[in-house]
Amino acid sequence: MAKKVVATLQKGSGKEYSKVIKMVKSPKTGAYTFKEEMVTNEEAKEYFSK
Repeated sequence: MAKKVVATLQKGSGKEYSKVIKMVKSPKTGAYTFKEEMVTNEEAKEYFSK
């Protein structure tokens, strides 16, 4: 019974989004920071191509 519940949750819109993490260097200190965003799968391909 639990397997059906898990399977139905995966069919929702949660699979259409990805969490992307980008490392950005600070111009003031030179230290690296991480920028996290939730974007759609189509936008994730464009996000990394920049």
